Amino acid sequence: MKSLFDDATAVSFRNDPLAMRVYTSQLLGRDKNLVLHGGGNTSVKIGTTLYVKGSGWNLDTIEKPGFSPVDLGALCAMAGRERLSDAQMVKEQREAMSDQSAPNPSIEAILHAIIPFAYVDHTHADAVATLTNTPEGKKLVQALYGPDMLVIDYVMPGFELAKHIYNLTRTIDWNTLKGMVLMHHGVFTFDDDAKRAYEKMIDIVTVAEEYLKARVSLPSTECARKADSALLSTLTEETSSLRGTDITAVLLDSPQALTLSRLPNLKNIIRNGELTPEHVIRIKPFPVLIREDVSAGMAEFVRDYRDYFDAHASGEHICLDLAPRYAIIEGLGAVALGKDAQEAAVIADIVEHTITAILSAEQLGGWGSLTLAQMFDMEYWELEQAKLKK
Repeated sequence: MKSLFDDATAVSFRNDPLAMRVYTSQLLGRDKNLVLHGGGNTSVKIGTTLYVKGSGWNLDTIEKPGFSPVDLGALCAMAGRERLSDAQMVKEQREAMSDQSAPNPSIEAILHAIIPFAYVDHTHADAVATLTNTPEGKKLVQALYGPDMLVIDYVMPGFELAKHIYNLTRTIDWNTLKGMVLMHHGVFTFDDDAKRAYEKMIDIVTVAEEYLKARVSLPSTECARKADSALLSTLTEETSSLRGTDITAVLLDSPQALTLSRLPNLKNIIRNGELTPEHVIRIKPFPVLIREDVSAGMAEFVRDYRDYFDAHASGEHICLDLAPRYAIIEGLGAVALGKDAQEAAVIADIVEHTITAILSAEQLGGWGSLTLAQMFDMEYWELEQAKLKK
């Protein structure tokens, strides 16, 4: 991975740390192998204020108004609490903002606050996430990066993750670390210099990319056979009926998508988690698998999704719609299923990146990310559920 940092451009931001934060955030956001559609977050500490990426902003287009100014002391105090619901955390973070017109701070604001460097970068880098989503992922990452990389077992993003890292690092000298890898999630880098924080991220991801390049061979041959229009029409109609809205379908018939759709253990693989946790909110925990009969495949998906919900829900949970967000058509590729062209394009991007990661991990021992229980916690996160109860 190549650094996009340009010294001639950056010189104009030398005396404006928030402008520099905008610049390197946009550099991270430009590369879809680092973040996709709202993923990742960045921050800068200026005096007693943490400016952290706000909800609803994408890194590739973020500007100064996209950073939420939060009192650093208040955030660090939250990290010391024994318990804090994510809903209460969001409320208290907002109360600690110096500008109430700014967006809600990232749910990882507390984690950014406790990392003792001015610039903190967080991405969901495909290459690193792929390595963590293999059977020996933690050992592999530790061996690849050495003792100066902090490797954290998966904890759901939000207060619990921040609290876990706060407790874990009380006796650790952050200056001895070059970064932090969160298993099945992503990467953090940090420095008091924006360029160094950014280029640490590039270096870490490059190591993972080179490891994969040396050991993984991805397909490149196109297939002449395509999914027929009648199948796609039926799939779209049945998804529309389940979701209660019109559906836009995007066919994914890249060599990678075709290869995945032909794997003998396909059904097991597609139940083994997403590339990174937040993707489950956009594409659900698993796709519908279509063999020969669309209706049979959809009926199976509905049964499986109901079973998944019933197995993990409490009495307070509200079941989401039963429509899949994408389909794997056995032998023919995949189909993104969105409520409009924009959502379908987002889903297609996420699915394409996920497919590449799965095929890579399968050559390194097998694909395995989050459990169904962990995906449920993310998909049915209390803040998402609260929106349904209003």
